[in-house]
Amino acid sequence: MPRNSTGKWVARAAATGGGRTYRGQRPVNWYAGLIVLVVVGLLSVVYARYEYQHPHHVAAVQPAVGTKWFAGISFDDCGQQVGPLAASTDATTLGITTSGGGVLSISPLTKAQAGKNATLGLFVDNYPGLALTTKRFEYPGNKLLTNGEKCPSGTPDAGKVGHVAVAYWQNTDPETKRVKVADPTTLKIGSSSLISVGFVPAGTTPPRPAQSIVTGVLEAVSGSTTTTTTAPTAVTTPSPTPTTTASTPSTTAAKSSSTTTATTAPTTP
Repeated sequence: MPRNSTGKWVARAAATGGGRTYRGQRPVNWYAGLIVLVVVGLLSVVYARYEYQHPHHVAAVQPAVGTKWFAGISFDDCGQQVGPLAASTDATTLGITTSGGGVLSISPLTKAQAGKNATLGLFVDNYPGLALTTKRFEYPGNKLLTNGEKCPSGTPDAGKVGHVAVAYWQNTDPETKRVKVADPTTLKIGSSSLISVGFVPAGTTPPRPAQSIVTGVLEAVSGSTTTTTTAPTAVTTPSPTPTTTASTPSTTAAKSSSTTTATTAPTTP
């Protein structure tokens, strides 16, 4: 049975080892791939070495453990200012406490109290008798108030339907704009910030904390700074002055005495 043309071509190619043309071609693609692998490998080594020698340090979210911030807080119960809260009794274990006078101290002791965890909710959860969510508000010793409930009698807004509202100012500057807080439990308390919590009628926002609270925050911040910067100066300043003044007369007297003795001794004979 005669072979077809395809079979003859294959047979001839096999007999000649693929032909001169095929044997003369260099595997360019193979060499190119090898070069690419070597270059990529070298770049990977160089990059890994650079990363090892220049590690990226991610800055911790403030306030970090050991930080000490101060903020102000006030409470409005159906149109009347209540408080300020009494000083916390467990300041040695909690990260956010109050020293009284409407001043909060944010001093994280653990990672669980620091950074994004330094929230108003953390303070509320650890203060006895105080409750605050998006729907409920209770000041220690007062009635628990829930959204949609009417303000109790005896208050300026008695009979009006109220709801929980929280306002926030980033600092004590009177020009700082007020920010309405959607969820008070997640509000991260900033340094020298102001917070106003209240149960107020619809369309009403709790007022800015009183000036006495603002002053308390500023004094707390100033006192904290003064304690760390001025103490060494008071000890070292007075000592050099009296020592220098006292030594001057004695030195002068000594020189005078020496001069007199030297000039009068030859004239005695």
